[in-house]
Amino acid sequence: MHGLGNDFIVLSLPSESSLPNVDQWRALADRHAGIGFDQALVLLPPRRADTDVFYRVFNADGGEVEQCGNGARCIAVLLHERGRGNADTLQLDSVGGLLQARVLPDGRVAVDLGVPDFRPEALPFDAPGQQTVPDPQERTYRLSVAGQMIEFGAVSIGNPHAVLTVGSLERAPVEAIGRALQSDPHFPRQVNVGFMQISDPGHISLRVYERGVGETQACGTGACAAVAVGRAHGSLSQDVEVRVAGGTLSVHWGGAGQSAWLTGPAQRAFEGRVEI
Repeated sequence: MHGLGNDFIVLSLPSESSLPNVDQWRALADRHAGIGFDQALVLLPPRRADTDVFYRVFNADGGEVEQCGNGARCIAVLLHERGRGNADTLQLDSVGGLLQARVLPDGRVAVDLGVPDFRPEALPFDAPGQQTVPDPQERTYRLSVAGQMIEFGAVSIGNPHAVLTVGSLERAPVEAIGRALQSDPHFPRQVNVGFMQISDPGHISLRVYERGVGETQACGTGACAAVAVGRAHGSLSQDVEVRVAGGTLSVHWGGAGQSAWLTGPAQRAFEGRVEI
């Protein structure tokens, strides 16, 4: 399946004892000798009676991550097709926490990715400077990365994000800065790195270098992170269209204490079998 080109394999397993190991994930993720994917989504039996599924997310490098916004939409579509949920609403449970998904009449899916958390410890992030700013939502940070000083905002959307505002996405050093910042020791669990170009308060363009994957065609939590940082710094409105390489996502964030909602498409590519 894929959400605007951010692609996944989605597999249902009876228990966690049958999970592929790191080497098997990497082999499956190989786009020439395997299947190819940005993330693998593993559907497991619900752990709570009020949820429709428990899922885990693994990157192409075999590492597990907490959350995936585009992946959550794909899971919701798949479960909805299988008759799960209450009408068009599903309750999904993951390592990153609970979220609600709604399958809309036009086929798109809206997911509640929770309240953006700007506290450095939520990412986690060993944050330098700006500690005198009382509200972590308003903080920006500076680090020397890949030979240059960069400034960014930091937020958790169930997973860690650093967001840089740039004048031109085409000229932004996404590979160099993304690769260096994602593994910077200030981020003990690494970080997803977003590069945001603001057109106006309701429209941005975005590129995201995802930890364990590299640059992807779309990143749902990255879109929410960019809007949260831009809105917290007074540059964006509560409803923003986010243009990514694979298309357009919609993000709604009312502000502090409120959930960020991500809306976009989710599509099935094919079904098959593979020996691991």
